[in-house]
Amino acid sequence: MVTEEIRNEYDAVVIGGGAAGLSGALMLARSRRSVLVIDAGAPRNAPADGIHGLLGREGMPPGELLERGRGEVRGYGGHVVSGEVTTVGREGDGFVVTLADGASVRARRLLLTTGLVDELPDIPGLRERWGRDLVHCPYCHGWEIRDEAIGVLATGPMSVHQAMLFRQLSSDVTFFGTPATAEQAEELAARGIEVVEATVAGVEIADDRIVGVRLADGTVVPRSALTVGSRMTVRAKFLAGLGLQPIEHPSGMGDYLPADATGRTEVPGVWAAGNLTDLSAQVGAAAAAGAMAGAQINADLVAQETREAVAARRER
Repeated sequence: MVTEEIRNEYDAVVIGGGAAGLSGALMLARSRRSVLVIDAGAPRNAPADGIHGLLGREGMPPGELLERGRGEVRGYGGHVVSGEVTTVGREGDGFVVTLADGASVRARRLLLTTGLVDELPDIPGLRERWGRDLVHCPYCHGWEIRDEAIGVLATGPMSVHQAMLFRQLSSDVTFFGTPATAEQAEELAARGIEVVEATVAGVEIADDRIVGVRLADGTVVPRSALTVGSRMTVRAKFLAGLGLQPIEHPSGMGDYLPADATGRTEVPGVWAAGNLTDLSAQVGAAAAAGAMAGAQINADLVAQETREAVAARRER
């Protein structure tokens, strides 16, 4: 943690330094707000070779995008430091943010952008291939595995939908699992997607890439790429002191922190953006949500300062 950069108090503290957090910080810094970004340094998309679907930055390595973003925030006077937030609590009309190294800082407003982690099925070989030839999003990684022999590992209610999306990218798709309904089975058959109703025991890897799916009986089904729906769990344990609790997402894909369209949470003075509130948000959507939240925080501060100025004027 670079403690010498930290003031005692900021207009806004942003917890999480991904696309959402840096975009929110950029909006605030450009509005001449004092802003601190605290980043734990564990971006969800770190295993990916490049970002996709982001206009003007197609294929850029995730780390390069974040490095540019940090430089832009600092260019307008914002502070960006590395550290892990352990607790956040209310103090007066603001907040106190405490870090793992014992440092603390006050904030008038908070922007939460800590994102999520992907929990994968306990199948040998999956974790080491994550973000490479084991993917989850056709829009993030689909083009890179187009026309390959793709296997879809059924893990939840969205697996059949996932198979349909990857079928758009390849004519050779195999679904590993049991469709939940007869209608789903008919849909898979109609699209030419083979169904293998057997337990998956592991992933076969050779020459640093996936070559097949190993079933419980020892059979290996050749596949060169796999897709799986992870359970998405938000990083929000440090919010217990504020009374903010993630809830189960309606899709069944994981949990999330509810917020309105501007990012405002149920706790006054606290906004959230990115995958913390929107499990399906790609980099562009997360950045847009962060920018919106940053602008809303600035507007909220302006409204407070105007009320205070009016009250002071009336007392004169």
